[in-house]
Amino acid sequence: MSVTPSADPPEEPQAVAAVLDELAVLTVRRLSVQGDLSLTAATTLSYLDRNGPQRLSVLAARQSVTQPSMTQLVQRLEREGLVCRAVDDLDGRAVRVSVTDAGRALLAERRRRRRERLTEMLGTLSPGELRELTRVAGEFLPLLRRLLEGTADE
Repeated sequence: MSVTPSADPPEEPQAVAAVLDELAVLTVRRLSVQGDLSLTAATTLSYLDRNGPQRLSVLAARQSVTQPSMTQLVQRLEREGLVCRAVDDLDGRAVRVSVTDAGRALLAERRRRRRERLTEMLGTLSPGELRELTRVAGEFLPLLRRLLEGTADE
């Protein structure tokens, strides 16, 4: 899918949104490993890794799932040794969840496998295509980061 400048500005955001949506779907579909963590489990671990221990309620809100669903996910991740739970120091009734060293190692391995797969895929491009993709990616990534920063806590 290619995006061409539109004479009608309201269509430009729709065209870009369609490209970003296709990019997200293709990325998840092509880089996911069968039998790997669910997307919710992976993003929960990544969030804990980046932001430190969190309350279950925060994790549930962050992942847009119910608190009982997040409790089940955390229990499964805890059984797998990827997270641990502890009583919140500020509120003894609450639980804080943190990623374990095993969870961090799993995240690092997932990143390594994704980058390895991407490197293989990039190897199928001609040198000119790779240069063009490198140029476009260098411009695209900062814009995408800026766009998504506004939605980081939603």
